[in-house]
Amino acid sequence: MSPNRQPAVYPAIAMTAVCLVSFSHGWAPTRNPIIRQRATTTTTPLLPPSSRTVPFRHHPNGRSPRGMNSNDHVFAHVRAMSSSVTDEAPSSETNIEDIEEFPVTISSPMNATPQPPTSTATSISSSSSSTSPAAQWHKRRRKEMLQKYGDRISPLERTSSSHVLGLSLLLLSNASLFAMAYLSGKALNPVQIVLLAFFPGSVFSLWTLQILHDCLHGSLLPKPNVSSTSPTSTHQSPSKDKGTKKKKKNTKKKTKKNNKKLQNLLLFWGSMPSFFGYHLYLRHGHLSHHKSLGDPRSASLLQLFESDKSDFEDGDVLFVAHRMNLRGETGPRLRIGRKKKEDLVLSISRTGFSLWKPKRPVRNSAIFALSFALERFLLGINDVVVAITGKNHFFPNKPREFHDECARYCRCALSVRGWLWRIAGWKSLLFLFLAEVLWSIPPHPACAMFVTNHGSTMVPGDGDGDEDGNRCIPSSSTYAGKWYSVFTLGTNYHCEHHDFPTIPLHRLGKLKEIAPEYYRGGESDNVFTIMRKAFSEPEFYACMDVGVNLKNTKMLPAVAS
Repeated sequence: MSPNRQPAVYPAIAMTAVCLVSFSHGWAPTRNPIIRQRATTTTTPLLPPSSRTVPFRHHPNGRSPRGMNSNDHVFAHVRAMSSSVTDEAPSSETNIEDIEEFPVTISSPMNATPQPPTSTATSISSSSSSTSPAAQWHKRRRKEMLQKYGDRISPLERTSSSHVLGLSLLLLSNASLFAMAYLSGKALNPVQIVLLAFFPGSVFSLWTLQILHDCLHGSLLPKPNVSSTSPTSTHQSPSKDKGTKKKKKNTKKKTKKNNKKLQNLLLFWGSMPSFFGYHLYLRHGHLSHHKSLGDPRSASLLQLFESDKSDFEDGDVLFVAHRMNLRGETGPRLRIGRKKKEDLVLSISRTGFSLWKPKRPVRNSAIFALSFALERFLLGINDVVVAITGKNHFFPNKPREFHDECARYCRCALSVRGWLWRIAGWKSLLFLFLAEVLWSIPPHPACAMFVTNHGSTMVPGDGDGDEDGNRCIPSSSTYAGKWYSVFTLGTNYHCEHHDFPTIPLHRLGKLKEIAPEYYRGGESDNVFTIMRKAFSEPEFYACMDVGVNLKNTKMLPAVAS
């Protein structure tokens, strides 16, 4: 590289520094020193430890797959996730017992024999509810917190949005990714590209995902005014009052319609430039994840690939399969004979996971990184096939609308990638690929929250858990200091997000201040210790091996490290 080109690296570093300095002021979402958090409330009785887990093995004894109702619009599920708070003010008269009980007892992974139900957990029935036990657990927590702190939490949901911060950072992130991709293609060697993609490239890619994720939940753009009448409306005549209400209702409806159009545009174009991007997961897999989290009837790879529904039953399973124990059959499968047992399983994630060894974190993390990167690379190649054929062949049974949308996105995304290749060369795409992958794998610090946000964490149960008195927590947050929250843009507040999905990214940390008994406090967490444990002893996805107890509403005291 010629000396006059060496300073070309500096603009990317300068943009990152300016962004972090301006963004970090006033962030401090919590007063307590930050540690890794495992939510500390209603949890689940366990089966005996001897029959609870079989690490490093895929268990084929899953439940019958369950489809989800398809939706005509990606935002149709937001209200189902948010309960009633967006329509009604929280009331102190709300009865927690009105929440549908959905406890579970699941058969031991050691064999296919179901365990008998206990006094606090019954087997899954054919309930009309499509919400998983873990999702019900979050819904109960939400209802309890609204009863206690509704006057402080409701404004965060109803009026708070991240449009100023989020839209600015989305523009900065995509512009920075484009600039660094161009720089990589024109002036950098492969080693320099890896370093630039590790930081700050991976941070900008993660920010893109988190901001578009906020957009999906309706918390990026300004929210419609939910107040029904103005203070002076009581002094108006009935006819004027009725007209005012109708006008406000129409204005609110029009605002929602315009927001949805803009949200669709942001979700479609906001993930570019990218090597594969986040559109498919966000558009068809994330909202359903909030409803089906940890449900063994939905968290099946075979079910996801063979489903005829427009949305994935639980999109997170596509990532979890690389690093956690799951129930259910594995997919996708290639039919090579007349009998089902002759099908060829084509799962990169489960093949890699089957090679893990107990207590070998370095080996396991290397296999995870390889399988995850290989799958992402092949997905980028598959975009070419989808763009040409007009169909995503990994999901043959999905409706025509799904394939049309996939083809439309792939054609636009490939046009952007092709243009970038033409003006900067193939190394520009190498940078985009690495930026997407590196934040998800070790040793990147963001990997700690990515690989542990839905595990099966055991906490003391005050005598109402398993025979050892332990309970299982299906969601967790990672607290590793103020700057960790900045670099991950609030993605580390994962339990808080599942409790209140429509609170914007920069306000999630406030929940810990408002309702401290629901989230653990303490000292800073060591992200490398988290990763070492996750790759030494992989857990089941979201307590799906033991279930979630919804009757226990006790809160554990904050644990200081």
